[in-house]
Amino acid sequence: MSKTIFITGTSTGFGKLTAITLANAGHSVIAGMRNTKDKNADAAKELSQLSNIEVVDIDITNDSSVKLAFEKVINKYGKMDVLINNAAVSGFGLLEGYSIDQISKMFDVNVYGVLRTYQAVLPSMRKEKNGLIINITTGASGHTLPFMIPYISSKLVVESITEGLQDELADYGIENVSIQPGVYPTEMNNGSKAGIHADKQEILEQYGNVATAKFNALGAALFGKMAQFDMNPQTIADGILELVSMKKGERPLRFPLDAIAQGTDKEFIEARARIKAKWLAAYSN
Repeated sequence: MSKTIFITGTSTGFGKLTAITLANAGHSVIAGMRNTKDKNADAAKELSQLSNIEVVDIDITNDSSVKLAFEKVINKYGKMDVLINNAAVSGFGLLEGYSIDQISKMFDVNVYGVLRTYQAVLPSMRKEKNGLIINITTGASGHTLPFMIPYISSKLVVESITEGLQDELADYGIENVSIQPGVYPTEMNNGSKAGIHADKQEILEQYGNVATAKFNALGAALFGKMAQFDMNPQTIADGILELVSMKKGERPLRFPLDAIAQGTDKEFIEARARIKAKWLAAYSN
């Protein structure tokens, strides 16, 4: 059955692949991206020429832009079946080397952007008593790595939002799922897409070569594993299609898609769920 699906961040990477994959499967896809008239004009044109895709300009860091984009789409299609929060920005560097402004910029995209889309789509979904919201987080969403603290922290917040809202929205037939993708060769990771990095150069210099060596070793390890396991971004698009196609009530809260983890991500998720069940039992008795 065809669904109406809104995806953020479709100019590149997972978002673009997901838009094409879902459209090819027969769904009506609203491909959200910013700067459709300039920076992302080519991407917007490419997607808009495909069947079942409508490109909509949206800046998830702007309240009015989000509100207007969703109002336009819901008025046109009557409802929104699925929201996929894919738009995000990464960043690297020592935590002390980040200014508060830089961290705020990171959270404005990765956290507040997600909250803005939720607030824009939930009234319609609650009215229909139906909906699916998929949030892309990170393979490290259960723990934090050095030199990526602001980025992973923002994704941990999205994990928390997803988990809490799963219960808050259950009575309205709205399901929430987070996808943990791990490291893939997308524009976010290969340097072609600007990130939000540590910007306090004087602090970075004080840490010296030791920190630089640790950071380079971590990066080499991550990219080496990415090549070793031949990580294909299409895996995420296919996983999202699988979630969309699942029968309501059978979708998991968390959906890890990280071959590099070799099952440890699933083990972690299952262990966390067991411990939470014990915690809830302790508090309810």
